[in-house]
Amino acid sequence: MAVVAMITAGGSGSRMHQNIPKQFLTVNERPVIVYTLEVFERHPEIDAIAVACLESWENVLEAYAQQFNITKLKYIVPGGETGQESIKNGLFELEKHFAPNDIVMIHDGNRPMLPPEVISDSLRVVNKNGNAVAAIPCAEVIMETEDGLISTRTHRRETLRRTQTPHSFRLSDICALYRKADDAGIKNCAASCQMMEELGEHVYFSVGSEKNLKLTTLDDIDIFKALLKTERADWLKS
Repeated sequence: MAVVAMITAGGSGSRMHQNIPKQFLTVNERPVIVYTLEVFERHPEIDAIAVACLESWENVLEAYAQQFNITKLKYIVPGGETGQESIKNGLFELEKHFAPNDIVMIHDGNRPMLPPEVISDSLRVVNKNGNAVAAIPCAEVIMETEDGLISTRTHRRETLRRTQTPHSFRLSDICALYRKADDAGIKNCAASCQMMEELGEHVYFSVGSEKNLKLTTLDDIDIFKALLKTERADWLKS
């Protein structure tokens, strides 16, 4: 059974307000997308990497893969207008090269601090339950609002989970899910787990991490830089 990481890197990063897409921004002389690719390159259970890439950046990605010795990168496919389209493009390309029972692990290209143990636990859960969505508990009180000014409801944080990527599936299962979404007219889900819920499927949680930061704003870049410099003190208990 093969395990392939499918990285989404099709966004333009408009919320960063930069001339370069967020996944190609350079931090400490290394592009963000390279940090992400290196996590999967180094993990012994990952056999291949595919990237759904922003149009016209494919050659840049190929050059970075050669420069930083990303040998597992085997497939680069064009991204879509939405995240859902980018994932679908990548999955349907992988169908041509991998068996139905192989595992595909979908991950955001702008989550460069993915701990290897999160990958390992995702594989454990998908092999046991058929899917795995990395998630962490909510430490904050979550309040709902209709107008952004006043609260309308408070949610019990004990019952909530903040989902991250990776999302892992059997290849045939997730491709079938995206075809079912097309038939149902579901066009712009923020994540595969949201699509699963809308289609009545159960999501199984795997271990996430607070370090698994999604780089969306300039503040996130600052936090990423700080994390790169930080090591946990030896005296702290795990």
